[in-house]
Amino acid sequence: MAEAPGWVTVAVLRRARGIKGELLAVSETDDPDRFGSLSRVFLARPEASGLGREFEIERVWFHGSFPVFKFRGVETMSDAEPLAGHEVRLPLSERREARPGEFFLSDLVGCEVVERAGGSRVGTVSRWIDAGGPGLLEVRDGAGREYLIPFARAICVVIDPAAKRIEIDPPEGLLELNRS
Repeated sequence: MAEAPGWVTVAVLRRARGIKGELLAVSETDDPDRFGSLSRVFLARPEASGLGREFEIERVWFHGSFPVFKFRGVETMSDAEPLAGHEVRLPLSERREARPGEFFLSDLVGCEVVERAGGSRVGTVSRWIDAGGPGLLEVRDGAGREYLIPFARAICVVIDPAAKRIEIDPPEGLLELNRS
């Protein structure tokens, strides 16, 4: 997922749940405890860049592994339904710190991808795709071609988000096969 500049998406609202204005969401964070510390968030359509509309959180609880949000002023199913599909965003300044040796998937967007052998440039990561197993990096080159690179340690051998660089060691034929 590509992040809006200056913002981080922590969940995506999927549908109204029940008749009390609650919304079932899909978490975009590996820290579910994060939701308990939130008092306000911004909701925006995925294609929107920036702020969105501010909402105060009354409570967040979990239905299985899915967070359920209740926002102040959203009291009925009819109030909640138009919010389905919105991203739950925070200012980037409120994102928790990554632990040592970790990074955020959103930090991979914008990284230059180069082949380790020879150093030839493949392109720039345009988004992260959750594919159910190892995720995929969608990489675009200067000619507008797209490549899907499995985000596996055997392929992505050097990952340096601070330097905005990923070195890959692709199996023979991967780049030709995965060109979209």
